[in-house]
Amino acid sequence: MKDYFRDGATRAMKLGNRGPLDLDGSGRLAPSILAAYWKHGFYVFEDVIVTEELADLRADLDRLLDGAPHARGASATRDGRPALDAHLARPCFRFAKPLSDPFGGTATTGGRYQIRMREHSPASPGEVLLHVTGIMQMLDAALRLYGHPQLLAVAEHINGPDFTPFTAGMWIKPPRSGAAVAWHQDGTTHWDNPDLDAGTHGFNFMTNLFDTNAVNALWIVPGTHNRGRIDLATLAADPGSDRLAGGVPLLCRAGDVAIVNRQVVHGSFPNTTDELRASLNFGFHRRASVIGHTGWADTAYDDAHILQRSRVVGVAINARHERFPHETPYVYQPVAAEADALALSNATRQSVLHNYNLLDIGI
Repeated sequence: MKDYFRDGATRAMKLGNRGPLDLDGSGRLAPSILAAYWKHGFYVFEDVIVTEELADLRADLDRLLDGAPHARGASATRDGRPALDAHLARPCFRFAKPLSDPFGGTATTGGRYQIRMREHSPASPGEVLLHVTGIMQMLDAALRLYGHPQLLAVAEHINGPDFTPFTAGMWIKPPRSGAAVAWHQDGTTHWDNPDLDAGTHGFNFMTNLFDTNAVNALWIVPGTHNRGRIDLATLAADPGSDRLAGGVPLLCRAGDVAIVNRQVVHGSFPNTTDELRASLNFGFHRRASVIGHTGWADTAYDDAHILQRSRVVGVAINARHERFPHETPYVYQPVAAEADALALSNATRQSVLHNYNLLDIGI
């Protein structure tokens, strides 16, 4: 494993897919960045989050951890206070056994986790936090990041001005106990679509609150977003283990934001290091990939569903402008006509943000 981690890190730094978030006067990515993203399926934008905002995000992470339920299914924290999601319709905190792989080889999310990652014997019993959804209604710093003008401009360049939201969450890998996430491709809906291309299932932005390393980082097999749905069991049988050939770690410094194609093969190993990894993720789709398709919902996504979920982006843009008034706000076309009504307030917290994750759009 040490050789695999070392060699993967060396390959990662030679790919040529990292650097500043470089936009031209029209808000479009530099051609070299776009070419590297489409070639490898991911790109690391360096130093996107300034010190002040990173401090806000870390403070909100502390609040998230302090307000977490004390165990799976609980509604109170360790000291008896109501958990942050106690008043919400859907539990937001997901737990796993320390150093385990809770998804590999199971039927969850359409059976996309085809193979199981290597597990380790935990030093302590119980469960650890793995993932938190619905964070835009709990963490204002995360909401403001959701309205980041440069990141939204990237979303427009890749998915068009009518791009739609995906989901948002925080992945947490506690030191020496963080669970694995089995190798997988995120997309589940369009693999048999004759119009499938490398961007059909959209992408995620991953904002890293701390430096990552080869052990605790997300791992990616570059270029696999171009190969359709992959038989991961066969791919894993080739190297004879869960160490997929050609895999590289997503090495980031605190404040870097990676864009990761949802069709690329990716996963993570148990965090056996002394370092915490916390990644705030949110993603976007092409509208054409969503409208009229059932995806992860019970019924097909229609205009009303997409519009209501898109209003969260409008609130985020306004919330960000209040905190960072020197920035030029992004204009999000789907809700531009009602932008003034989407200021962050008690009213929009209730009408737009409360339980917004029930309308999350997944394909």
